[in-house]
Amino acid sequence: MAHTSRAIPVDRIKLIVLDLDGTLIDSRTDLANSVNAMLTQLGRQPLPEEIIATYIGDGAGMLVRRALGDPHDEPLVEDALNRFLEYYREHKLDHTYVYEGVFEALDHLRNGNRQLAVLTNKPVGPAQVICDHLGLAPYFFQIYGGNSFETKKPDPFGLRRLLQEANAAPEEAVMIGDSDVDILTAQRAGTWAIGCLFGLSSHTLESIPADFLAHRPLDWITALGGPQPVSR
Repeated sequence: MAHTSRAIPVDRIKLIVLDLDGTLIDSRTDLANSVNAMLTQLGRQPLPEEIIATYIGDGAGMLVRRALGDPHDEPLVEDALNRFLEYYREHKLDHTYVYEGVFEALDHLRNGNRQLAVLTNKPVGPAQVICDHLGLAPYFFQIYGGNSFETKKPDPFGLRRLLQEANAAPEEAVMIGDSDVDILTAQRAGTWAIGCLFGLSSHTLESIPADFLAHRPLDWITALGGPQPVSR
């Protein structure tokens, strides 16, 4: 059952921007394996996947920094990040999959004159390759990553860029994501926000009010009023 707190003006929505990890895809195992490969290379003990999952959502740099225990040794962090990215580039699709219901939901959401885009804090290169490989890319007119701009979410710059490109006002757009970072980005840009309770960082949604909370991707249809299948 989907939870709703504020009715989104469905008929006015022209742009839907989605996060990637924990929203469209479950990438937890590949991210955790890459973090642990990096830790092992540095002679450190691997971490449980459940712990690493709580570090996801603010980009690769913060993921690595948290896994190292937030050290002040910047050369160490930079070396670790390079090791993480090198491993992740090779293993980003070992276990990563699209959540059940995502394709059906996207088919509904893109009806009419709506445009869909991805705004993730994951580096844009891996993000685009993953979307291509898993069949998500055709749904989106734009895929932006954490290194597409000088700032990343929750800074609203990327979301505002997408508003410009889609010729949409903030009140005509929705940000969908699984973390407080996504909801905060939406609030700062003035758009509507849908939180995904099934995602990797859903525990962070308790601290910030979204306009709608989805328990599964198909709930996006409920929130945004996509045309329902006609029963005969």
